[in-house]
Order: sequence, then structure tokens, then C-alpha cells
Amino acid sequence: MSQTIPQPIFAALDLAHVSWHPILKRGLQAVAAADPAYLPALAEAQYLPTEGRLFAAFTKPLHEVRYVLVGEGPYPREESATGVCFMDGAVESLWSEKGLSKQVNRATSLRNFMKMLLVADGQLQLENTSGDALTHISLKARAIGSPYIQTLTELQANLTRHGFLLLNASLVFRPDVPPIKDAKAWKPFLETVLEALADHAVEKSKTPPILVLWGKIAEQLATLPATARFPNAVSEHPYNLSFIGNRTMQELFGPMHLLQQQK
Repeated sequence: MSQTIPQPIFAALDLAHVSWHPILKRGLQAVAAADPAYLPALAEAQYLPTEGRLFAAFTKPLHEVRYVLVGEGPYPREESATGVCFMDGAVESLWSEKGLSKQVNRATSLRNFMKMLLVADGQLQLENTSGDALTHISLKARAIGSPYIQTLTELQANLTRHGFLLLNASLVFRPDVPPIKDAKAWKPFLETVLEALADHAVEKSKTPPILVLWGKIAEQLATLPATARFPNAVSEHPYNLSFIGNRTMQELFGPMHLLQQQK
């Protein structure tokens, strides 16, 4: 393995839960088998996420995964790319006096995801998801004793608590490489991950996790044989305004009440 997988990439496994280590190693071997030049070139390149967070999404133990959410790729900004799908590291506070915080409003996908959750929860009407309507919700959310969460860290914790594995179709972003090209290189890796999850479900006589695919790049995973083993929920990427009104996503996420404090 050490002769095939470059050491900087191999070392990134340290951030993953130990239950994932053999699976991720097999996944990297599959990437190397499909394109022997890819990982050595990646190890020499500048890419996001930094700080060895290539496998930061795999902190949840294998047996606790109930949903696999696949986005497109890391945010194209160093402070934002965390190695976890959809979690923008530049965002902390979710609310402001006028509604959503400036950081959330800059993170288009997160903004639309929060609005979708509020619509699903009956707090917003689909035809009015900004302005005074959001100001009113923010006032309630920031009040003393409010049941609402206040930070993106809490939102990620709620997703993790519900059993989400937050992946991207491409584990890296490079400004000089089209995201779809990197996503193609990581396909064998993701297929290995999905096969392992499906096999674990069979072994434990459990229903496989629900596979949630966001956007056209993630949807290409539907061509993998492994995806046929999962129930799935597919939608446009949250950076599209239409995501706010997506009924499939509302029905999936609404009952989780992700914007509320949970134990």
C-alpha cells in the first residue's frame, strides 16, 4: 500500500474513525488501480481542503451511518473547505438582526438549505422566504431560551447525530482542474465506500442507509452498481433557488428539525 499511495494522502486517514480505515485504504487502492498517476500527482499539487482534512467526513463510526449525503466538491476557498460536504468553515453564526447572517447569505447553498428547512417546518411560506419573514424568525431564534441552534457547528452536530455521512463526489478542489474530472477519479473510492456500507447492512440485517445525491456531479454516482443497493433521494444542488421548494428534500429533512437544539 505504501508504495502505491503517497504518504501525505495516506497520513490523512488519521482524521477518519478507525472503523473506516480498512475501507478507505481499499478505496484509495481502487483509485490507484484505475489511474496510477492520479494520487501521486495530487500529492504534489495544491488542493483543498488543506490541513490533512481529505477524509474529515469519516469521523462517524461505520455502524452509525443512516444517511449518505453526497454533494459536488469542496468549497473553492481555503477558509471554507473543511473536508465535510456542505459545511462552510467561514460560517459560524447562523442568524443576524435582519434574518440570516451575512456569512450564511454569502454561502448560497447553506442559505437555501436553511430556507428549505424553515419551509418544511412551516416557519416560512415558499412564496416569501426573505425580508420581514426571515427577520421575524431571526428574532425568535436569537431570543433568550430559544429552541433554535445558533451556529453552523451545531447544525453539523445535528446532521451527524441523525447519522449523516457528509461526502462530496470529489474529495478535492483544484482551481486548474475541472471538478467533474476530479470527481471521475474519485468514483472508484466512493464505490468502495458504498459497497462497504451496503455489505455492513446485509451483515447486520439492517436497511442500507439512504443515499442523498445533490447536483449533477453527485447524480453521476447513480451509474455505479453499488448505488442500486440503496434507497435514494435525489435533488438539484442547494445552490439552485428551486431547492428551497423541493418536496423530496422537505419530506426527508423536515421531520429532523435540524435548526432546533437536540439531545
